[in-house]
This record gives sequence, C-alpha cells and structure tokens, in this order.
Amino acid sequence: MVTPDRITTTTCPFCGVGCKLQLHIKDDAIYQVTSPSDAVVNHGNLCVKGRFGTDFIHHRKRVTTPLIRRQPQTPGGRTQAFDRAAWREATWDEALELVTDRLTGIYAKHGPDGLAAFSCAKATNEDNYLLQKLFRALFRTNNIDHCTRLCHAGSVVALMDALGSAAMSNTAAEVALSDVFIVTGSNTAETHPIIALQMKAAVRKRGAKLIVIDPRRIEMVDYAALWLPLRPGTDVPVFSAIAHVIARDGLANNGFIQARTEGYAEFLASLGPFTPEYAESVSGVDRRLIVEAARMYAGAANASIYWALGIPEHTHGTDNAASLIHLALMTGQIGRPGTGLNPLRGQNNVQGASDCGAMPWHYPGYQSVTDEAVAQMFDRAWNVEPGGLNRARGLSTTEIVGAIGATVRGLYVMGENPMMSEPNLNHARHQFEQLEFLVAQDLFMNETAAFADVFLPAASFAEKVGTFTNTDRRVQRVRRAIPLRGNARADWTIVCDLALRIEARLGRPTAGWAYAHPAEVMAEIAQVLPDYAGIHYERLEGEGLQTPVDDTSHPGTPFLFADAFPRGRGLFRPLEYIPAVEPTDETYPLILTTGRVLEHWHGGSITRNSRLDELFPEALMELNPVDAATTGVADGQPVRVSSRRGTITLRAKVTDKTIAGVVFIPFHFVEAAANLLTLDDVDPRAKIPEYKACAVRVEPLQEAARPSKRGRR
Repeated sequence: MVTPDRITTTTCPFCGVGCKLQLHIKDDAIYQVTSPSDAVVNHGNLCVKGRFGTDFIHHRKRVTTPLIRRQPQTPGGRTQAFDRAAWREATWDEALELVTDRLTGIYAKHGPDGLAAFSCAKATNEDNYLLQKLFRALFRTNNIDHCTRLCHAGSVVALMDALGSAAMSNTAAEVALSDVFIVTGSNTAETHPIIALQMKAAVRKRGAKLIVIDPRRIEMVDYAALWLPLRPGTDVPVFSAIAHVIARDGLANNGFIQARTEGYAEFLASLGPFTPEYAESVSGVDRRLIVEAARMYAGAANASIYWALGIPEHTHGTDNAASLIHLALMTGQIGRPGTGLNPLRGQNNVQGASDCGAMPWHYPGYQSVTDEAVAQMFDRAWNVEPGGLNRARGLSTTEIVGAIGATVRGLYVMGENPMMSEPNLNHARHQFEQLEFLVAQDLFMNETAAFADVFLPAASFAEKVGTFTNTDRRVQRVRRAIPLRGNARADWTIVCDLALRIEARLGRPTAGWAYAHPAEVMAEIAQVLPDYAGIHYERLEGEGLQTPVDDTSHPGTPFLFADAFPRGRGLFRPLEYIPAVEPTDETYPLILTTGRVLEHWHGGSITRNSRLDELFPEALMELNPVDAATTGVADGQPVRVSSRRGTITLRAKVTDKTIAGVVFIPFHFVEAAANLLTLDDVDPRAKIPEYKACAVRVEPLQEAARPSKRGRR
C-alpha cells in the first residue's frame, strides 16, 4: 500500500463535466486519482479518462524546454517537422524575444488584420482572459477564437438570439428532477459519462422517460422510452414536426407564451409544412414516434433537453439549436429546476474560455465588440487610449485559416491543434504552409506545433493554479499538485512575460501585466465580466460557484430564467428546412458523421500520449450490416473511405450502432484523420463547419493494406 506524500484536490482536465479529482502524489508524481463521495458534481464517480488518463503529464514525448526551428520557414515553403533534429533548444528570453520581434514586425507591416490567435478550452479562465487581452489591447485585433467555434458556436448564437444567454440554463444533476428528458446529438455515455450516470439513474430509480433522437444507436438508447433515429442533417424537420404536434394537439403553454415570449404567431404560421408525415419523408423517423415524443415532452410536469455537437456542427446548426429552443418556449419547460435547455460542453473549460472573451465577436461576458459603450469600458479597463480598441468583429477560427496568406500572416496557437480539428485538412494544411510566423504554446509537438517557428512549453493542469468553468456554469479551482517539469511555464506567466515585452516594443501605456498570482487575474475578470462579479478565490475553496454570481455575497445560480430572460422576452423565429450541403449520390452513397469515443479526447494530443491509447489504439469506422453487405466489407476488414476532399484507410466495425446509410468515424486519430474527409462549408451565422454530414464511399481493402497501429509521431 503506497502512502502518498500529499493529496491535492483539483478539477478534471478532460470533458466539460468538471469532476473533482484528488491527486495522490508520491515523489512528485501522480500515482493514483480518486474523488470524494460528497463531490457535488460527480459524487465520487470518475470515468476512465479522469481516473487513469493523467499519466500524459509524465510522458517521454512531452516538450519541457523552449524550442526554435533551426531553419527559418518562408510562406509557401513551410513544412511540418516532428523530428527534434529540426529544432534547437533555447532559453525563455531568446524564444520570447524572437516571438516579440516577429509578431511586432508583422503588426508594423500589416496592421491588426495581419495577426490572429487561437485560445484554448483546455487552459484556465485566467490563461484565456490574458491571451485575448494581449491581442486586443496590444495588437488591437479581435482575431481571436477557440474550439467553441468548432463545437457549440451554433448553440451560442441561437441561445443568445432567443434568450440573451449562451450557457446551460440548468445544472446537469437536475435531470433527477425531470419527468421527461430529451437527449439529442449527444453520445452522453461516452462524451459526458458522469452526466450519463445521472441520466441512467433518473430512468432506473425514478421512472423518468428518456427520448433519444440520434442517427446512432448509442448506449443511452438502452434506457430510452423512445428512440428517433433521424438521418444526419434533418434535425429541423424532426423538431419542427414535434412543435407542429404540440401546437396542433393543444399542448402548448399559452400562458407562458403570452407572458414571456414574442414572435409566436409568425412561428406558428411557419409550422404548417412540418407535419409528422413530411418529417418522416426527409428524416426516416416514423411519424408515430414524432407524435409520441411531442406528447411525452409537452405533457411532462418537468421536461429538459440535453444536446451536444450533433446539433450545432452543421451548416444549419444555429437553426437546429433554435428548433430545440422553440420546444422549451412553447411548453414553458424552462426557468424551473428539472427543465431547461442544456448544451453539454465538450472540453473542460470551453464555457470559461467563452465567458472570458476568447471569441472574435465578444469581449469577456459576451459583450459585443461593436457596442461603443462596451468598447469604451474596455478601453478604460485596459488603459487603452479612447477609441483605441478595435470596434470591428474579428475572424473566427475557420475564417482565420481561410485568410492565411491573404490578410493573416502571423498566428499564435495556445493549446489548440487546428491541424487535427479543422475541417478539410488538406486545405488547412495548404493554408498553414503560407504563414509567415507561427507560435505554438503546448505540452506536446502535435500536428500544428510541427509547423511552428517557436515552441513554448506550457504547464499541465496539475502544475499550475487557476479556474475552470464547467458545463453547469460552475467555476472551480485548479490547484498545483506537482512541480513544473523541466523549463515549462504556466500559460498565464508565458502570456504576461510576452505582453510586457510587446508592450515595451510598441510603446503602449501599461495595461497591467505584473500579476503576482492568478487570483489577481480573476479579480480583474470580476471587474469586467458581470456574471463573475462576485467570484474570488476564497469563495471557490469548496465546490465552486455557479454563474451568474452578481456580488461577493451572492450564492451562485443553479438554474436560470426563473422570472425573465436577459433579452426580455424569449424569441420564436420561423425556420426553413435546409438540407445538408453535400447530398449522397452514386459515387459517394453514404453519409459520414464524426465524433468521440470514451477512451479519447478531441484531437488526441493528450489521450494518445497516455496509456489510454492502449485501450483504443486505432480508428475504427462503424458501418451498418446493410451497408457492409452492399459494399462487400467484413467486420475488422481494412477499408478505404473517400470524400471529395480526401481519403483515409482504417478498419471497419460492422454494427447496428449506426443506421443504414450512415458511417461513423472518430476524429482522434492522425493515422486516419476524419477531418481529411469533412466539409469546410460553415453555418452563415455561427461560422461553424459541417462536421456531422458529408458524402463518402467505402471500399474494402486486402489485409496487406491494413493500417498501422503506430502511435502519434
């Protein structure tokens, strides 16, 4: 029995659930992870990633010293270099001076439009706040974004439009108070497994009714009263048909609609075409299931909706999310415990990074960069001359990539891996080759960092202090458990050191970068972000606080909208069905949808440098038995999957988990990168790509062509 030298309580660095971890430390290494049974978020439960996935911190491939590329790169001639021989070690002063020289040089020549930054949903609130402050206050650009653009951007836009707030309205644990709940576009048991445990308990122990609406027969279907297996891209017809039935059968909450919403008459008129029969014809969902789902949801005392990336990751993702919002508004299933609209955030701090301004259209607190009064407030807060901050909306991640070589010349990437997460990776690779200068701040030499000119080694979650905000809007402490490895630094200290150098080089008046501790950064966040006004570190010592926290005596807010919506009245908006951009045809007869698996996380930079990779070491394509027979593919056989943008090879898994006509590929594996196949068409409002539906063909290969099981380079 090992006796720990110490046990440090902190917050899990993986998905958005925000589980409490106890890191057991011996000789400055984590040898065990547990969780207290009274933890308010996870009640002592942990998934495989939280319990066994922290060994990436000590992985031999981790970079812990600043690196500079030996041969300078030029636009058009930039290449990836995973080989350490292409790099040399440097001091922090040398690396940061080079970054300062190159970024300020690009700024002097090309102005604010010449620079952009990718912030990080895996980093802390404080890290993200400081990076967006650097680029806005010093380089005067709003070209800063992070992975919310690639996951819930459609949800954010729709929720802001309809309600004036972009976060989950309720706490995930309130599913225990729901009589009926809908799960759609979410493989909850694999992507948010601790929340899935609470959902399963609501069904088993309380008799709650679960409605699953998803193209795949995910594990949650085993607990469902109804499963509506829709074709990818047909969400609006299905949910609008549910709304049609609610209105037709007199199930709408007219009192709530009259008292708290607007636009209902126009919306009601638009529902005419969306009959259950029409929805069945385009989605494949039996019309009787649509009617039953409508009656079950609308007839519940308390009903809630949970969704993840299967809803927003479409070119009509904003409309998809709006179609869910309409259901809650027309039934009054919002503003009470056990109800609400609940987008499940994918990464540990995607909610916090968004809250803290790591987006091109908003300052911290979702305050618009085009609002003059807001901009003036941030001018004063950051000691910028009146009118100095940029009043124009910046570029989103996909727009930044598209603008490389045209306007964007220099890029700063903190903790993201766009060369795995961007759609249509062949095009993204071409764009990255055109950069004049690229900085990567990360733990590992991933696919994006391999393009960089300078690599800045960052601290892991267990080596630094800060806060994460989980999917429930709960701000929780991140505590340092072990010393920094090698010469790595915490992200916030890297950003501040760089900001001081840039500030001096540009001759800017000081914007206040001499923070002694992240608590001081949070104190500044509380001054400019209204929902965090009452947050300081001393108040987060226990279970954290759920935003909004209006002042230092406010207890936090478990659920939103009890009396009103931030925009006033909830907004109904007529919708039209817009099919997926790329229909199937004889050449590409199947629909590809992408997503995650339990053992891995996003682009794989962390979990594939962990022993978790041994549990799920290679990509597998899920294929329905009907399609397997048509294509001549056997279970376990290597296959070639091709779209109009690229080709990958991997093994097939023949299963009824996916419906006929649809194949599923996880996006964690560089050896078979799903995003080589996906479209870079985006939602016109949210600018989120269509990851969940593109046309592909599948061809069997001989065993000799079987993909390698090698790990990451």
